[in-house]
Parts: sequence; C-alpha cells; structure tokens
Amino acid sequence: MPSQGFDDEHRMDPEIDAAKALLNRMRKLAEERGDARLDAARIAKVRQRQAARNAFAAGKSAPTEGAARDPRSIGDVVSRMSKARGWNTQVAVGSVLGRWDELVGERIAQHCKPESFENSVVIVRCDSTSWATQLKLMTHQLLKKFDAELGPGIVTVIRVLGPNAPSWRHGSRSVAGRGPRDTYG
Repeated sequence: MPSQGFDDEHRMDPEIDAAKALLNRMRKLAEERGDARLDAARIAKVRQRQAARNAFAAGKSAPTEGAARDPRSIGDVVSRMSKARGWNTQVAVGSVLGRWDELVGERIAQHCKPESFENSVVIVRCDSTSWATQLKLMTHQLLKKFDAELGPGIVTVIRVLGPNAPSWRHGSRSVAGRGPRDTYG
C-alpha cells in the first residue's frame, strides 16, 4: 500500500496514542539539539548535596539532616532495619511484655501480670477478682496509652482473667452445687 505522502515515521499506529507520539517526537528534537535527558530524582539528590555542601561551608553545625554519610544513632539504625524487615509488630509484642510495669504503672503491675500476647490481644492475669474488675474498667484508658506509647493497632484487646483458684473437687465423686465462692482477694 502506498504511503500517500507520509513517511514511516509519521504514520499513525493504532497502538501508540497521540500524547506518547508527541512526547517521543519532543525527546528526539531535544536530543538533536544536544540537550541531555534529566532525571528528576537524580537532580533532587544533586541539589541536596549542593545545599549540604553550602551549609557546611557557611559554618553551620551540620549539613542537612538525613544526608547519606551522616552518622546515625544505633536506635535509628535498628528502628529503620526493623521497619524494613517487617519486625515492628514483633518488637511491639516484646515491648508490651517487657515494659509492662512502665506502661501500666507500678501499682497495677504489682497485682496484674501479662501472660501472653497474640494477634494484638493481651491476656492479663490478676491476683484478685477486685483487681481483675478494676483492670476491666480501665481497659479503655490502657488501650489509649498503648496506642500513644507503642503505636496504633498494636494492642486492640485486653482480656482480663481472675486469679487461679485451687480446685475443691477431690476424688471421683463430687456434689453438685455452688461450691466455694471467691475468697481469694
């Protein structure tokens, strides 16, 4: 089929849209003029290095924060590594169990101990039913504190258990009834 005055370069291909064709044409014209193609991310890094050099030369205390060669604290390095590897939830689990006294307060920590932490649920065992009731009433406030200290969504439920009472059933036979009441705190 004859080209009817159009060369192959200007022939419209149904797979290439007009905007892409125009962009390619402009790129080709820029290359012919001798203009180099610029990468925006690379330019931003160059400008950041230049600003850091200028600030350092001007006598300011430190180049821009976050420069690649600046020394970092070990805490920053560990937090960046744990975030990159997806360890944040495991670290939060360890911090809930390890920092329990600090998070809930010394008085509550004397009477209520965490037993386990799975799927954002903390199971807490209290040494008396009165402390278990008190902790159940305080769960909303504790969850707010956990969100502020550890991050939102790390702890979503606090399941409170009462004290472990001894079993009064001895032998193969037992009498049905109410049994002993709570006399353990």
